[in-house]
Amino acid sequence: MQKQTAFLVHLLTASGAAFALLATLAASNSDWTALFFWLLAAQFVDGIDGPIARKMKVTQILPNWSGNSLDFVIDYATYVFIPAFAFMKADLMPMPYSLIAGAIIVVTGGLYFANDQMKCPSNAFRGFPAVWNGVLFYYFLFTPDPITGFIIIVLLAAAQFIPVEFVHPVRVKSLRPLTLVFVAVWSVFACHVVFNNMVPTSLDRIILAISGIYLFAIGPLLHLRRIRPAS
Repeated sequence: MQKQTAFLVHLLTASGAAFALLATLAASNSDWTALFFWLLAAQFVDGIDGPIARKMKVTQILPNWSGNSLDFVIDYATYVFIPAFAFMKADLMPMPYSLIAGAIIVVTGGLYFANDQMKCPSNAFRGFPAVWNGVLFYYFLFTPDPITGFIIIVLLAAAQFIPVEFVHPVRVKSLRPLTLVFVAVWSVFACHVVFNNMVPTSLDRIILAISGIYLFAIGPLLHLRRIRPAS
């Protein structure tokens, strides 16, 4: 019974693949509300399956099944490949910029996930953690001009390989309660935008900008604070 229960956790993780498929279909139909709904569903699963797996000691119970490998496959689809496809499909920037941007995202994102040192001893991510679904969401919120948008993508792609830590909101202990508050606030307002057919209010933009800046910047700030005494 213990093995069957542990396998259900892997099944929970694998359900993210179904959400990825539905998100792909939504992007193919230019249904951006549905796209972000399914990406948020996949992100929710990704946020809860790890803590459940660690709590139930799934790795020890089912040593022949790699939850990490399964997680990486689905994360690459939902965090990298589908957002890159949506960037091109949504005409957020003209050709050839959209094609080049999409190629940059999928290639550098693949390299990032292949890095065995993408996680730091602090449980933070080393480099920008390839959350291109979030980048895509903010493009829909603020619609930067094509050149500025392209430059941002290039800079974030390069940031995946810098030796700077970015916070994992659940596993990084420093300021975790505050970080989880920001995650909760972000989630509420992101859901509001999605269920409002991707039409953000001024308040949505303000709150999502503030919470996004915090979640982006807190990791590098904590990293800087930790290494400063050593220097």
